[in-house]
Amino acid sequence: MASIKKKSSGGGGANWMDTYGDMVTLLLCFFVLLYSISTIDEQKWMIVVQSFNKNALVSTDDTPKGPQGEGDDALGDGMPALQEDENPIDELYEFLATYAESMSSTSGEEGSTVSVSKGDGYIYLSFNNSIFFSGDRYNLLPAGQEILNGILPALDEAAPYIDEIVVSGHTATAQGQYSLRKDLTLSSNRANEVVIYLLENSNALDPARVLPRAYGQWRPVAPNEEESDRAKNRRVEMIITGVDLEGNLPDSIQEYYETINQTQPEGSIPQYTTSAG
Repeated sequence: MASIKKKSSGGGGANWMDTYGDMVTLLLCFFVLLYSISTIDEQKWMIVVQSFNKNALVSTDDTPKGPQGEGDDALGDGMPALQEDENPIDELYEFLATYAESMSSTSGEEGSTVSVSKGDGYIYLSFNNSIFFSGDRYNLLPAGQEILNGILPALDEAAPYIDEIVVSGHTATAQGQYSLRKDLTLSSNRANEVVIYLLENSNALDPARVLPRAYGQWRPVAPNEEESDRAKNRRVEMIITGVDLEGNLPDSIQEYYETINQTQPEGSIPQYTTSAG
């Protein structure tokens, strides 16, 4: 009688356990990955963001600036976030021009506080000297500090795209014996005071790129015969040049001064018989 052999069923248990085990392992790896990136290195994140969009301004503050952030526009937090195709220096100029206009309307005299203009790759600001310093003094007045506080947040936000900030101190001429030492020392100290205040209160400006310059009475913008004109020459200037993203910007600061020299009014060059004011 022939024996009956049972057909093998293949052995090995339930095959679905292998698939389930692989899925659980993958889920574990996924959650480990999420945990590993839950804390982001700020500097590395900024590099990644700016590698995709070189014009992006990455704010490191807890409260973002711009239209979605909170802040007092009068203190400089009103600079809008950049769009992808916007030039950072152009955006900075728009903010500073709006701020200067608001300061002029507040003072009641148009253009009496801050004036802003723009050239090829640079922004030029001129500050009325009377709101920064007292006569023949270089201690920064509270009104000048308030104005600098108003533009500092915008400068900090645009700092990665600023090549240089040159702060220039100027004096006017008056009747009397001229003192070269007093003239240049006064204008130098005024420029230094503004630079020191900017750097001490900034969160992002590079000290190597914020430079004081003293011109004394030698870069007038008006004749010196009348007191009203001499008041225009007693000023502090700030020239902000942008980083050359395209590689074709000229020396903007030098170009600005060449333009100014070509348009100086007749009789505005002071004589050695005058004294600093």
